[in-house]
Amino acid sequence: MPNLQGVRRRIKAVKNMRQITKSYKLVSASKLRRAQERVLATRPYAQKMQEVLRHLAVAVTDFTSPLMEERTGNRTLLMLMTADKGLCGAFNANLIRAVQQYVVEHPNERVELVVIGRKGRDVFRRRNFPIRKEYTNVTSKTFGYELAVEIARDILNIYEGAAEDEENLPVRPDRVHLVYAEFRSAISQVVRIEQLLPVVRPALAEADTETGPDYIYEQPPAEILGRLLPRFVETRIFQALLESVASEHGARMAAMDSASRNAGEVIAHLTLTMNRIRQAAITNEIIEVVSGAAAL
Repeated sequence: MPNLQGVRRRIKAVKNMRQITKSYKLVSASKLRRAQERVLATRPYAQKMQEVLRHLAVAVTDFTSPLMEERTGNRTLLMLMTADKGLCGAFNANLIRAVQQYVVEHPNERVELVVIGRKGRDVFRRRNFPIRKEYTNVTSKTFGYELAVEIARDILNIYEGAAEDEENLPVRPDRVHLVYAEFRSAISQVVRIEQLLPVVRPALAEADTETGPDYIYEQPPAEILGRLLPRFVETRIFQALLESVASEHGARMAAMDSASRNAGEVIAHLTLTMNRIRQAAITNEIIEVVSGAAAL
């Protein structure tokens, strides 16, 4: 039978852990509310940006841009957005598993990574996976649109870089995909793998031009489209970052709530065990007293 003092120490330790998990849950709930507000406020802007690009793609049929050029190579760059911290359930594991699944399903592609978040960086660095760029301490603090501009500038520099290096090996990717968790609710996050570059013209031209608004362009539509394409990349990266942060806080809040409930169940079980040990000890003492009195 376990030691009574040992059981009491375990109960105290589990209670301390439950206080920590409850604190993490409250902090994540507070951060989730702000992150959710930012996501909901940014989605209309991103949708409107895509709508304008769709109509421009319909209006300009002979426009060419490196950001819309289809390449036939087999080099792929994945932008993986994970968290800088743990204690958020399967949030990081699902994103890392999605990248691994993509590599398995596309064996003929040379996949490289741009990692945002320490957790994803650490996992793929240990496995010697090629990482072109990494960003840490991003999701653990409040960031603005300028961060998306910085990341988009680096991505565009990589995407539009030299086609070959000194050894005639391709160094620029032929396509760029976003890997992030789309925020649905506090308990629902969906892993997304979406193509960022090149911007596919057929996807932009799916808008119904008959029912859509009739824009009047002051500048030539080709010039506007050329200026909007980098801004479109920045907006998509910024939107994915906000979705990932909100998903992280939602996953952490749900994980800490589950941990707190499990700690309560463990405390109840240990308390019952402690009471049984005490009852057995009291019963043994009574038996000893009665046996001693009978012997006298």
